[in-house]
Amino acid sequence: MQKEKLREVRKRKGITQQQIADIIATDVSNYSRKESGDVSIRKEEWEKIARFLEVPVEEIYQEEEAKQINHFDNNTNSNNIGNVSGNYYCNVPEYLLESQRDLIQILKKENQRLEEELKKYKK
Repeated sequence: MQKEKLREVRKRKGITQQQIADIIATDVSNYSRKESGDVSIRKEEWEKIARFLEVPVEEIYQEEEAKQINHFDNNTNSNNIGNVSGNYYCNVPEYLLESQRDLIQILKKENQRLEEELKKYKK
């Protein structure tokens, strides 16, 4: 279910998806999926977005539809992995994916810092 109320307020205020993605610490493609209803928006994200847009949460909030995106009924594997058009997928909660993305960003920064330190020692 698309988040029409959120999209309408965001556009009315001249705010980009990138700006909101930055506020909730995600990338713009993930935020776009949230706004289109493909990925759920967590309560704390609704609150951050409302504060940024300077509106009450009730003005932008829309109830999430209960839906299961991936269905494994016809899957003969018992490992909860499906195959659609050669692409493998599994049901991983979005909050776990986001925490992994955050960890990847931390590790990238640490790698960069260590590379710079290594360059100093090589000189």
